[in-house]
Amino acid sequence: MSVVKTTKSPKFKSIFEVIKNNPLFSGIGCDELEKIFGCIGARTRSYRKNEYILFSGDIVDFVGLVLSGGVNIIKEDNDGNSMILAGLTESEIFGEVFACAGIDSSPVTVQSSIDCEILFIDYKKIISTCPSTCEVHSKLIENMLQLIAQKNLMLNRKIEILSKRTTREKLLMFLNTQRGTTKKFSIPYNREELARYLCVDRSAMSNELCKMRDEGLLKFKRNIFEIL
Repeated sequence: MSVVKTTKSPKFKSIFEVIKNNPLFSGIGCDELEKIFGCIGARTRSYRKNEYILFSGDIVDFVGLVLSGGVNIIKEDNDGNSMILAGLTESEIFGEVFACAGIDSSPVTVQSSIDCEILFIDYKKIISTCPSTCEVHSKLIENMLQLIAQKNLMLNRKIEILSKRTTREKLLMFLNTQRGTTKKFSIPYNREELARYLCVDRSAMSNELCKMRDEGLLKFKRNIFEIL
C-alpha cells in the first residue's frame, strides 16, 4: 500500500474529488480533510480485475473506499456457492459495518469486478477522536454513524427483493430500485453477477428478461435498461 501524501499534491486532489461524494466525508472541505488524512491512516492500493481485496475470515480493521473501478461483496455458503450481496462503484464504501460491529473476521469476500483503486482508512482512527479533538474529526464520527444507518436500510431493501417469490418479481423490484427517477439507467452487474445477486438461475433469469422485453415491459442492452 502507498501512503497518501497531502500538501495539495495532485494525488490528494484527485482523491478528494472522488471521496467528497461519499456521505462519510459530507460537510468536510478539502483543506479540512487534508489536516486529518494522516491522522486516520489513509493508504491506497490498486487491484486488477477479479483480484481479491478481502477474504472471508480476514480481520476487518479498516474501511475501504472505491476510488476508481468497482468491487463485488460476495457471500459464500458451506458448499462453495456464492451470492453477490452488493456491487460497489466509485466513491462507495465497504467494511464499515463489520468494523463497527467489532466482528473478529469478515463474513464476506470482497473482489474487484474491474481494475480498481481502493483507499483504505484505519477504522479505529476514524471513531477515536484525535488529541486535539478537532471539529472535523467529530464530523467524521457523526457521518460514520449516519452511513451505517443508511447501509442497514440498503440491506433491508435487499432482503425485501429476495423475499419475492418469482424471478420476475425479483427482477422488477431490483430494476425499480436501481432506476431512481429516470427511465433509462445502468446496473452495476453483468448477467452472471445479477443472477448471483438475486439468487436465481442465470438461464431462467435471462429467459424471463427476454419475456418481459417481448411483452413490452422493458428494453435492455447489456447493463443498460429502460422500463417502459
